[in-house]
Amino acid sequence: MEPALIGTRLASAAIGPLLKKLLVSEGPGAGLTGRSGKVRLSSLVSFRGEKRTLTEKDVRKLASTLVERSLRGSDAGPGERPFPADEAEAVTDTLAATLIALGDLDMDDVQAVRLGHLDLARRLRAAAPAPDGLSTDSVLYLESMTQWACLHILDFFTQRSTFVARSLVEQTRGQRELIAKVDEVIRRTPRQDGRDTEFERRYLAHLAKKHGRLTIYGVDLRDAPEKWPLDVAYLSLEATGGPMTLSMMQREYARRVERVFAENPADGLSENPSTGFSDTATAILRGDLSGGPADRILTRHDKVLLRGTAGSGKTTLIQWLAVSAAREDLADDTAYLRDRVPFVLPLRALTRHGERLPTPDRFLSAVDCPLPAPEGWADRVLAAGRGLVLVDGIDEIPEAERDRARRWLRDLLDAYEGNRWLVTSRPTAVRDDWLAPDGFAELTLAPMSSAAVTTFVRRWHRAAGPEAAPYEQPLLDALRTTADVAQLATNPLMCGLICALHHGRRGFLPRGRKALYDAALSMLLSRRDRERDMGTPYGIDLGETPQIQLIQRIAYWLTLNGRTTMDRAHAQDVVREAVPAITEAAGCDPGTVFTHLLHRSGLLREPTADTVDFVHRTFQDYLAAKALVDRWDIGVLVRHAADDQWEDVIRMAVGHARPRECAEIFDELLKAADAAPDRRTQLRVLVVAATALDHATEVAPEIRERILARTAEVIPPRDADEARELASVGRAVLDLLPGPEGLDDEVAENLMITATHITDDATLPYLARFTDHPSLGVRSQLMWGWARFATAPYAEEITARLDPDGLDFTLVSDEQATEIARLGLRPERLDLRRSPSLTLDGMAMLHGALGEARSVRMPGALAPFLRRLPSGNSLRSLVLYSSPADGLGFLRHLSGLEDLALHEAAVLSEQDWHEVAALDELSVLDLEAETVKSVPVSLRLPQAFGLSVHCSGSAAPLDTIVRAFPDLRVLSLYGNPAGQVHDLTPLASLARLRSVHVLSGGFTGAEALAATVEIRP
Repeated sequence: MEPALIGTRLASAAIGPLLKKLLVSEGPGAGLTGRSGKVRLSSLVSFRGEKRTLTEKDVRKLASTLVERSLRGSDAGPGERPFPADEAEAVTDTLAATLIALGDLDMDDVQAVRLGHLDLARRLRAAAPAPDGLSTDSVLYLESMTQWACLHILDFFTQRSTFVARSLVEQTRGQRELIAKVDEVIRRTPRQDGRDTEFERRYLAHLAKKHGRLTIYGVDLRDAPEKWPLDVAYLSLEATGGPMTLSMMQREYARRVERVFAENPADGLSENPSTGFSDTATAILRGDLSGGPADRILTRHDKVLLRGTAGSGKTTLIQWLAVSAAREDLADDTAYLRDRVPFVLPLRALTRHGERLPTPDRFLSAVDCPLPAPEGWADRVLAAGRGLVLVDGIDEIPEAERDRARRWLRDLLDAYEGNRWLVTSRPTAVRDDWLAPDGFAELTLAPMSSAAVTTFVRRWHRAAGPEAAPYEQPLLDALRTTADVAQLATNPLMCGLICALHHGRRGFLPRGRKALYDAALSMLLSRRDRERDMGTPYGIDLGETPQIQLIQRIAYWLTLNGRTTMDRAHAQDVVREAVPAITEAAGCDPGTVFTHLLHRSGLLREPTADTVDFVHRTFQDYLAAKALVDRWDIGVLVRHAADDQWEDVIRMAVGHARPRECAEIFDELLKAADAAPDRRTQLRVLVVAATALDHATEVAPEIRERILARTAEVIPPRDADEARELASVGRAVLDLLPGPEGLDDEVAENLMITATHITDDATLPYLARFTDHPSLGVRSQLMWGWARFATAPYAEEITARLDPDGLDFTLVSDEQATEIARLGLRPERLDLRRSPSLTLDGMAMLHGALGEARSVRMPGALAPFLRRLPSGNSLRSLVLYSSPADGLGFLRHLSGLEDLALHEAAVLSEQDWHEVAALDELSVLDLEAETVKSVPVSLRLPQAFGLSVHCSGSAAPLDTIVRAFPDLRVLSLYGNPAGQVHDLTPLASLARLRSVHVLSGGFTGAEALAATVEIRP
């Protein structure tokens, strides 16, 4: 019998009086006096409590009568009966148990009416014992009967004289709570009273203009612009993280996750070798250490410490983030910056006079922003969690001041939640995990790939004008065939110099770093004005040598004092004192000489009206080294041998020194290593000495052997820091590294970090010895190293020979995809990184491999390619770095998917959510908070028992989690939830929840929830 027909028969029968017997009768009045609490359903039923008038046996008779009346008129034939005749007694018992469960529901009458009869029926069926052994027809009949009974029961509730009054009371309470919440939001939101709004408009326009143009060093030809628009010049680089390493806290949580799932053997717990835990536990914990394009790292991490070498693009990245946040027309891939207010804080400027680091009210004045902010504006922005705090150059303040800078950062973090933070540093300026206790992800700017270098060279020649065009292809050929040139072209600064020198010298390039800098200085100091027919705008004509002698005095003072910026007046005094001793400048006015150097040398600039610095730190280091050698301040060099700010200075000093002077510098460095107070200091001194060998114009063989022998004493490296230090020695260190025999996994992994950072073809035979190493960490380092070497040789000698067990095959280019296809590799795990060099053409080459892969990580833009996979493909785990523009329709081709992660995804459409819900095997989800909030109200995902939610910059969607994931067993909450405080106790309604992992602040109620659920802070 159809449910609608049952309802008609029930409605036509006099069942109202029957169902009304289930409820107690009420007295007169509105019920507003006496007990003022909510009216629980248990107090309204007639078979519970003090007003009990029915027994459970009576309820069973009532249910039997309801069933009989619904069957009236069904004698026309057996096909009309709603269920088999022999199940009548079982149906009656089940209906009675369902009606009795009405007294067990934890809600009041107002909440029941708000639910509606369909949801109330679902709650009743869930609270009652499940039908046991009944046919499908009987189950459908019971569902329909329960719904019609609930419809009548709710109708009775609304007829009670107390209901309307209590509804008004509940409505008033709800309005009061809503007003309180709105008041709190208003309190946390910056005033939009005109002053703040207008100021922000002007401030963002100021940032866009100030940081919207970029100097590309070497673009100084006659018709070329001195600066490029940032959106044309900016080149996105990769930020890399290490392998997924779990902290002790995370490991303990993973053990708890394993215990929860061990209770459910059917779930299947295959071990993930990268973590030592099951794929399920790993899926719940993954994602927080991933890298990717440097301009997107703040989408996955709200706090980042980004390391990079001199000239690697750290400051340019900060400019790009500030300018992008200032735009109104943000593209989809920069939407995470919407409504963010940037604060660009270069530490070198904040501490140039030894001042205390600024509080938010002084952020703008400290960087000489000319705009006066409304009082308290910065505090309101940060308190609302809208700030984008960009702290540039931890390495550019003296080492003794860095702990003070860290305390300053911690104070800001404690005071303001929900903002996004980026701190930059040179690689060795601070130790690993320097900011990890404060929740910072620590990533590193990767050297430019060959594809990025090609892109840079093409853009440079396009900007330089038609006269540069003939030199573009010869330079690209030289970069591919000349090792010396390719080894120097690893960052935007050096690429710019190489482009300019190649053009300026008509296709010829100097060999070696010192020769490159000498040629660059010559170009900037003399040829620049001459080739532009500038004449002598300040009435003086100084040659290269006197200009260098004067400017290196400024570089010497800055380096000796651990600074990168000095007062203009002080710089003027330094030049004034030096001018009389410089023969060619002796007759010139010192003030005019200083003005000429400042405006025409191309080496100095004025970041503010009263300060002077070098256009790039590397020029300061080079000229300071020359000054130190000219003065023969060898004691100063050696005393700073372990200071990261002096590493390049010492290496360049060796380049400037004559052979006998080189020998003395090396001898003193070895003595300093002997006297080092600890291994870390000793290693740093020895590495500086070893890396300086290649800068020397002449060095005796016995000196080289002594330095390398001493360096071998601190091999193998003990950690990743030491490994990277050793790599900077270059090819010479390869002969000192031990083979895989007899090494434990950690030592072998550190050796691979060293070797894969030595981008020389001679490295490949050494790396090949580790390809079948059992440690996943070792093999992962070998895989990540692929992008640093020539694609095809590395693929043949390394990639094709790697043991694939548990290994993510990380691909960043079409060339790598082509090699995977050419070599016939079928890895189970593919990690396809976001990169302009990896396109749909590369995906086409991977078609066969994708069809057999079990785990894939990929950009959302490439996800539609998954539609081409054959039915019955092997894919079980999918991570998307962003939402596909065309939605998630491709998921219907992945019927076996078990784990799904959507990173940087915004609100999903209802159709997309239904695509997700249709995945019957799906058990683990990893989502953004905003994505979870978009789950349709009517949708449930009972198959999902593990959920990770990233709450950075967004409120934690606890209500949606409770509603949409009824069978959830493990929940992880990451990131700061928009500076709000959330009560965890609603999670107690998830009956199967066993473990909650909270990697964020802003939550309460853990104590109450801990009674039934394991909480891990």
